[in-house]
Amino acid sequence: MRGVARTERCASGTLKIRKQIRRLPACACALTRACRGVSPEEEVEERGERSVAEGDSMAGIPGKGKKRQKEQHDAERTSEGLVPEGGQGSAPEQGQVLFPPSFSVSEIKNKQRRHFMFLRWKQQQRKEKLAIKKKRKKEREALGDKAPPKPVPKTIENQRVYDETTVDPNDEEVTLDEATDEFAPYFNRQTVPKILITTSDRPRGRTVRFCEQLSTCIPNSHVYYRRGLALKRIIPQCISRDFTDLIVINEDRKVPNGLVLSHLPEGPTAHFRMSSVRLRKEIKRKGKAPSEHQPEIILNNFTTRLGHSIGRMFASLFPHDPQFVGRQVATFHNQRDYIFFRFHRYIFKNEKRVAIQELGPRFTLKLRSLQKGTFDSKFGEYEWIHKRREMDTSRRKFHL
Repeated sequence: MRGVARTERCASGTLKIRKQIRRLPACACALTRACRGVSPEEEVEERGERSVAEGDSMAGIPGKGKKRQKEQHDAERTSEGLVPEGGQGSAPEQGQVLFPPSFSVSEIKNKQRRHFMFLRWKQQQRKEKLAIKKKRKKEREALGDKAPPKPVPKTIENQRVYDETTVDPNDEEVTLDEATDEFAPYFNRQTVPKILITTSDRPRGRTVRFCEQLSTCIPNSHVYYRRGLALKRIIPQCISRDFTDLIVINEDRKVPNGLVLSHLPEGPTAHFRMSSVRLRKEIKRKGKAPSEHQPEIILNNFTTRLGHSIGRMFASLFPHDPQFVGRQVATFHNQRDYIFFRFHRYIFKNEKRVAIQELGPRFTLKLRSLQKGTFDSKFGEYEWIHKRREMDTSRRKFHL
């Protein structure tokens, strides 16, 4: 092809240069090949080599030659049989979504279309997963008793790092410690639980309601609202009036955020961070207010020596003999060092079926420290303090 420059005069009187491109006739191209001594087939091969060389030279420049590289990559995948070419290969099933090679749903510009394609892709994934599940079930039924055991899914709990302080119930040393620790008088039925529930100085409405509802869950508990009285002055008065435990609810910005539990008269004292507090009116499908019957208590997953002490501390808040007529149960469930408190009522539908109805309140505790003796912020001796940077080195390591 050749370019011919022409000069024209515009309407305004100025000169304008226009370049026109015209193609050479076929006879001229043949004459050029004859002069060079190249056949038509050799010229086609030469052009292909020249285009490949240009593509390689442009590949090193950012933003250049990417389209050619993508086409070559797609051609390689097609030749390997990853994508059916020209209708060859297995025919797609009805309703199956076929995406082009190296395609991502996020590349679709239209938001509605992108959302629709994503839902189709998720639906296809669920169908494939369900088909695999049905296939495995048929294989297990065919094998019968010879079927291999079901694989146990990996969780953080069953992959937990082994703790050397894990308690063995049959250990004589553990039995001796339980017989001589601070909670031995309660477990030997020498004392009756009597709990004082108090708050931080001048509590607000939400904290006050939480203390009132907590007192209905713990039998023989009394609520006292502090007005500038220090804890060091409250503890001797509690001991003189035969209180066995002291619960202090702390608040920040009108929201309960901490709990201090002190066992009297000799301790220990535990400090917890409180979160996810829900009062009765905030719980859906809640039951009626708790009755005055003594509830059962359930303690789950307190396995280490530290967790064993915390579990015994919670157990000492409730009387020994629960009244099963009331069908009420208080649960302290430890999972990944978070202690979840729930208060339920059993509902017996028939002799075989039973349901539970939550009564409230509910909250979550996280242990911060365990101190020997009663509460002493200055000279107290700590048995355990949670230090995040030193202790939380692995997600699979737990302390309770």
